Amino acid sequence: MTQLIRKSVASALFVLSGTVLAGVSTDTTVELPDLVQEAQHATAAQRVSSLFTRAHYKEIELNDQLSEAIFDRYLKQLDYSRHFFLASDIQTLEKYRDEFDDMLARGRLDHAYKIFELNMQRRLERFEYAITLLDTPFDFEKAGDVFAYDREDAAWPTTVAELNELWRQRVKNDALNLKLNGKAWPEIKELLTKRYQRAIKRLGQTQSEDVFQTAMNAFARSIEAHTSYLSPRGSERFEMEMNLSFEGIGAVLSSEDDFTVVRSIVPGGPAELSNKIKPEDKIVGVAQDDGEFVDVVGWRLDEVVDLIKGPKGTTVRLQLLKHLSDSNAPVEVSLTREKIKLEDRAAKSEVYVPDSGPHQGEKLGIIEIPSFYNNLSEDVKVEIAKLKEQNVKGIIVDLRGNGGGSLNEATLLTGLFIDKGPVVQIRDQAGRLEVKQDVDGVTYYEGPMTVLVDRYSASASEIFAAALQDYGRALIIGENTFGKGTVQQHRQLGRLFDLYENPLGAVQFTIAKFYRINGGSTQHKGVIPDIKFPSAIEPGEWGESQADNALPWDSIPRANYVTVADPVASSLTVQKNFETRIASNPEFAYLRDDIDRYRKEKDDKTLSLVESVRIAEKDERNARALQRANERLARLGLEPIAKLEDAPEALDDIDPFKQEAVNITFDVISTGKYVFQR
Repeated sequence: MTQLIRKSVASALFVLSGTVLAGVSTDTTVELPDLVQEAQHATAAQRVSSLFTRAHYKEIELNDQLSEAIFDRYLKQLDYSRHFFLASDIQTLEKYRDEFDDMLARGRLDHAYKIFELNMQRRLERFEYAITLLDTPFDFEKAGDVFAYDREDAAWPTTVAELNELWRQRVKNDALNLKLNGKAWPEIKELLTKRYQRAIKRLGQTQSEDVFQTAMNAFARSIEAHTSYLSPRGSERFEMEMNLSFEGIGAVLSSEDDFTVVRSIVPGGPAELSNKIKPEDKIVGVAQDDGEFVDVVGWRLDEVVDLIKGPKGTTVRLQLLKHLSDSNAPVEVSLTREKIKLEDRAAKSEVYVPDSGPHQGEKLGIIEIPSFYNNLSEDVKVEIAKLKEQNVKGIIVDLRGNGGGSLNEATLLTGLFIDKGPVVQIRDQAGRLEVKQDVDGVTYYEGPMTVLVDRYSASASEIFAAALQDYGRALIIGENTFGKGTVQQHRQLGRLFDLYENPLGAVQFTIAKFYRINGGSTQHKGVIPDIKFPSAIEPGEWGESQADNALPWDSIPRANYVTVADPVASSLTVQKNFETRIASNPEFAYLRDDIDRYRKEKDDKTLSLVESVRIAEKDERNARALQRANERLARLGLEPIAKLEDAPEALDDIDPFKQEAVNITFDVISTGKYVFQR
């Protein structure tokens, strides 16, 4: 039976910028639907189960052990921060812990629907309670008041009173964020009331497919980190992104605990070109052109995507909570939507000539590769030819932010810098081994080279960097790479003979694993640079190693190849020079200071709910940023600024990692190593 809940919200008068506005009295009827599995879902569940147990790289057996893992992940997806369920709810639901394997085998997910409906009821109760907390303004100077924003591993609350306190902190934090952005209490109350009302309204719009998708993804992610179920609409969006025929900002988004999270950046798109949006950033507001921001916390992912997409040339503004930031204040980013096409990501090169120092006037080539797109190797051939015409002494291949792409192009690109030989080994589920080789016998560039990577360099980027490192063909510099060494396949669940009214969706699952030619996997460990730049993020704190159920690192026998240079002896000299330089480099001093601050604060998962404390923290950050900006301007011979908003574009061009890559490459040239030897 449909549950009928009525919620009346009283009107409020408030004053904003000298104008008296009247809140609109609402009487919203919300229906929590009875959710039942649709006809096609039984077939979809059985096909997914069959596909995963037969064709997944990881050996899978539907048993109670897997059922328990699915149960725990399903609860995590429904209540990531443990703000909805009580411990007594979890105790009641424990009877379903060992039922998921049987449900999947039968194709009947009845118990999953019961758990989901209880979660909807708890969400309704919590959002209703959140609205009542807005009846009285918060005391934003209550000493010692904090909000625990990371409760993933916390105990389930045992009483309603304990749950109420968690929500008091959560709502107060929402309110304080708005206050810190210049909102007065009446407007704060209106905005948050609308936010929680929207959340309630969306509960009534929940569909059977939402339950099925959540349950099937709990199954998929309990197996492996890159295995997932895509609903029919999600599958359609995936195909659109793969074809790169959409107009938008060039970012892949996902949903996590009421937030829309940036999962990856499309190279060459507006998001990447802005240099202000990174993976794991959370989108909390969206505005069109000069319009008002729409609060999107708690929105469905497809609704947020629809809000962000738009015609080419139009402007969208985003409010972001930055990942790995010591601030919880949203950052605003303005982007112009563009047609995202593969050809917009083309590799490009430049000739770098130092205007001072021991290598003044000497030329280096820098090739920036944003992704491994089709025809990349042909484009890079052209760029190499341009650089050789300029008589560059060495080349830097910049793979920072490159999330991968075509495996074939990784092989072909490697082949431009070696004569011939193996590039990567691939092992499938049956243990069969395939070795991708460069066979043309042609080396397009024989001179010294380095490869610049960071923690966002993944997949095909890691194959290329690892191969050149194993051959001794290039010195790898930068941060430890992401560590994704697996191959996925996308497969539709529908069949030509299906007669279901609704489509069945699709799955993406892991079918193989990459291995370096030295036998080691890039999985988990990534590529460890020969020259490591200082980083706040340790290898085990980022990337694949942080993904639940990621496949482990392992190794296979070494491929048959011959190194072209001995990197060990020469890299020791380069390392010593590098350490000497950065010890006196002010940009690296800033970096070391940021690293120390991050490591001291990273284990504190709370935010102060005292306004004066938050303002003081913000003022300290701004003062530090302003001081650094003026020190940089002084080094450039430019006038100081009074506020950060006045910073000239010259500061945007400062790239200490690129500059140090140049210095390292000149050191590599002096060693006479990392060149092709016949």
